[in-house]
Parts: sequence; structure tokens; C-alpha cells
Amino acid sequence: MKTKTILRVLKYLEHYRLLLALSLLFAAASVALTLSIPVLTGDAIDLLAGEQTFSERAVFGLLARLVAPMGITHEQLNSIPAILILICIAIGITALLQWLMNVCNNRIAFGIVRRLRQDAFERIQTLPLSYLDAHPVGDTVSRVISDADAVTDGLLLGFSQFFTGILTILGTLLIMFSVHPGIALVVVLVTPLSLFVAAFITKKTHTYFQNQSRTRAEQTAIVDEMIGNHKLVTAFNRADEAVADFDRVNDRLAKISLKATFFSSLTNPSTRFVNNLVYAGVVLVGALMAIATGGAALSVGQLSCFLSYANQYTKPFNEISGVITELQNALTCAGRLFELIDEQSETPDAPDALILEEARGEVAFDSVSFSYVPERPLIKDLSLSVKQGQRVAIVGPTGCGKTTLINLLMRFYDTTKGDILVDGTPTRDITRNSLRQNVGMVLQDTHLAHDTVRANIALGHPDATDEQIVAAAKACHAHSFIKRLPKGYDTVIGGDNDTLSQGQRQLLCIARVMLRLPPMLILDEATSSIDTRTEQKIQSAFAQMMKGRTSFIVAHRLSTIKQCDLILVMQDGDIVERGTHDSLLAADGLYAKLYHSQFEE
Repeated sequence: MKTKTILRVLKYLEHYRLLLALSLLFAAASVALTLSIPVLTGDAIDLLAGEQTFSERAVFGLLARLVAPMGITHEQLNSIPAILILICIAIGITALLQWLMNVCNNRIAFGIVRRLRQDAFERIQTLPLSYLDAHPVGDTVSRVISDADAVTDGLLLGFSQFFTGILTILGTLLIMFSVHPGIALVVVLVTPLSLFVAAFITKKTHTYFQNQSRTRAEQTAIVDEMIGNHKLVTAFNRADEAVADFDRVNDRLAKISLKATFFSSLTNPSTRFVNNLVYAGVVLVGALMAIATGGAALSVGQLSCFLSYANQYTKPFNEISGVITELQNALTCAGRLFELIDEQSETPDAPDALILEEARGEVAFDSVSFSYVPERPLIKDLSLSVKQGQRVAIVGPTGCGKTTLINLLMRFYDTTKGDILVDGTPTRDITRNSLRQNVGMVLQDTHLAHDTVRANIALGHPDATDEQIVAAAKACHAHSFIKRLPKGYDTVIGGDNDTLSQGQRQLLCIARVMLRLPPMLILDEATSSIDTRTEQKIQSAFAQMMKGRTSFIVAHRLSTIKQCDLILVMQDGDIVERGTHDSLLAADGLYAKLYHSQFEE
């Protein structure tokens, strides 16, 4: 699983091949310059000691030939002032190259995460409603925001330290073997112990980081739920219980995070201990060799240079071990993102699916069965025929399947068995977009985008003129309160803006449908949050709006559906009664009981 995640992350690098090549080039050049500094330092020490320098061994032969046209002699180059100048130049160029490398790395890391977030968000748009109903909003938000941030941190560390670390290890090994193979062998023989320790701890931390990521998502879901339902929590005095629930998850997250951090923190000191053994081995062997041979086999400058390389050789192991720990968390979070990206999208439209241009509005349910959970069927073998322009009301007790019927008509869910036909064509054979373009919905749950009032009303008809928008608002009696807003139709409102009442929000949603007026309408408790007087005014506008349009009305206020052509009474997923208002009252069945219960003294 971890290998698969790594390969998928690397696949995103294909879009940044040029930046990756530049980053590697800058990393290689900066490492080369960094590794030249110990050579220059050793030269200076040997000059002070009066011993043979590295330059006399042709290490600077190439450099001497390059600067010869400038009038700089080999002796001038092989002096302490010249060496100090070269060290300063090497440090300055290294700093510039590292800055350029970090610019490239930042672009790569944030670019990859931007694409990851984009892919995740695009997948959310195609997910079936069943997935969104079954997963907490906070968990999904955590994957797209928090997990993506963790991937960014891991990638930045990986690109900035992993590349330079590997190149430093290879470069120091090459130089150490060229200076003295015997001492270099001592360094190499002890190194696998450091790798073994780092690998052991890394494997242990992966599980803890997985648990940490899952618990963090659970905590985000609780925070999202508590903030979104703050009024409800306050109204029922559930604040203490909400804090207790949060504390339980927060304590669990603290314990898991402590374990993950503790084990990951062991990596650095453990590898440092091994690296110090390497350093001590180089000091001991090198010093004994220098004393025994009187500097013939190994000069003081060479030993100083070797110690510097041994330190530079072991340092990347510490950095890489820290990077690997961070990458463990990043890979875990990337895995959660890929889980979201890989979620099954809703069944795509058939290649030959019909594009419904202008529906007549004839709707038929042919032996339809449906269940959210296989073992608990909700709708069983339901058949229904609705003619063009009919107004159909759906009533019944809570949980009887009224809204489910609407969800099936809109293809938010597909039927388990049977077909729903629009103008004689099964909805499975019609593209979802064209089907929904022919239906206008006003739901009990209102949604307003963070935009102006004008833009919210014109959501389904962006090309509408100002006159059309105002006319739609006036038709549903929303114009008067809109004009009282600070900037009228240009007032910016939002999904969680509390300056508008729930009833005002619902009026804007009604205006949105009145502006577009598609061939079919669905009004699901469209006036549930509107006062009775305003509702009576809107009913006339609704009656005008529904003329010639097939309309489905879900309502609990039975007084609002008296004029409907057909009333369906549902119970436990079945249509138990159907008829007009008068005929159903005369039948004295469930509808009559529901109706009379609303007007009892």
C-alpha cells in the first residue's frame, strides 16, 4: 500500500520534470561546492604546517589552468589568502544555488498538492449522494485540507533535504575513497547499522501516524458538527456533553500523537549515536596512522579534511531519518486523499444517453423498488402515472418515503428495481444534466452561495437581466426585504450568513426557480419556513407558475395542496391512497386522519 502511494505521488511529478531537473542540478552543484570547502580548509592547514598541500597533488591543477589566463600563478593560488577567498566564493554561490533549489522545490510541492486537491474536489462533484450521506462532512474536509497540508510539508522536506542528502553521501564517499580507502572503509562498514535503526523505527511509526490521521479527521468532524449545530446544542443545553465528546477524542488524539512523535523522535538520536561511532572510528584510525607514519600516509590537513567529510557523510543520515519520519505522515495523509480520489463515482451516463431538450412533463413510475440498505427495503413495487401539467402532492407520515421518491426522480439515487420514465424514456437512458435542467427544485434545506443576492437568484439562469431578476423576486414577495438590505440586490450573503432569516432564504430559493421556470417543478416543503400570511400570497404565484407544468409537491401543511390534481398518500414506502382532496376526505382513510388532525381544537 505504501509503495503504491509513493508511485502515485511520483506520477504527479511528470508535470514538473523541468523544475525537478533544475532542482537536481542546483542540488548537485551546491553539494559539489560544499564538499570543496573541506579540501580548501585542509590545504590551508597544511600550508600553516609547512607540509605538502592538496594543490601540489594536482587537486587544483584544473583550477590553476582555468585562472592562468588571468595572470594568477599556481603559487598565488596556493596561498592562504587565495584559499580564504575561494572558500567565501564557494559559500556565496552555494547559498544562491540552495535558494534557487528551494524555489523549484516549493513550486513542485505546492503544485503537486494543488493538483491533488483539485482531483479530490472534482471527485467529490461526481460522488453519489449515498457516499456523502454515509461519511461525515468533517472527515471529507479534513482529507482535502489538513491531509493535503501534511503532504505539502512532507514533500518540501523530501525535496529540500532528501536529494542533497543522497548526493552528499555519494560525494563524500567518492572523495574519502580517493583520499584514503582504508579509513573510508571503516566509515562504510558502520553505516548499515544507522540505516537498520532508522528503518526499524520508521516501520513502527507508520501505524501510529495512520491512527493519528484518522483521529484528527474524527476531531474535525466533531468540530464541524458542533459549529454547524451550535444553536441546537445551546438550545438543548448540550454544551457540556459536546465538550466531553470533544475532550474524549482530543485526549485520544493527544495520546496517539505522543506515541507517533515519541517513536519518530527516536530516529534522530539513535542515528546520531551510530554516526558518532563513525566519527570516533575515523579520529582513532586516522590519528594513529598520522602518528605512525609521521604524516607520510596521512597529513594533518588530510586528517582534518577526512574528519570533516566523515561528519558531512553522517549528517545526511540524521536529516534523511527526520525526512523519512515526516514522509511517513505525508504518505499516510496522501493515502487518505487517494482513497477519496479513488471512490466510485456515480454510474456515468450511457454513451448513447438521450439529451432531454424540452420535456413535456409526462412521468411514470414502473414497478419501482428501492432501499438505502439492502436488508431494509423502503419502496416496494411502486407504480404511478403522471400526465403533462398535473399537480401531484405527496403526503404522509415522516419517514414514509416522500423525499426518497423525489431523489429517485432526480436521479440522486438510482432505483434498485423498475424504471422511472420521463416522456416515455427511462431516466437511466437520459443524461443527468439534461434531466435536471428540466426540473426546478425548491427544498426545505436552503442553500445560498457566498455571493450577491442577484447572483443567488440567477444561479440557474446566469444570463437573466436585472428586470427579470426583480420580477422573479416580486412574484414571490422577496423584493421588499431585499430592498431593505444594505446594498439591495448587490448585498453579499453567504451559506452561513445569519442576517437573513430561514424564511427569507427560502423566498430567495423560490425566486431562483421562478426566474428559470423549467417544464417540471419539485416543491419539497418549499414554504415550511415562511409565515402563513406570506405563504397565502405566494400560493397564487405558485398556481401561476405551475400552469402547464408537471409539479410534485411534498407538504405537511395539507391546506396548501387542496387544489392539486392528484394527492398521493404514502406509508412505509407504499402509496396507500390516491385521489383528489375531496375524494380522499370522503374515503375517511389515512389522509382524512392527517387532515383533520391539523385542524382539531
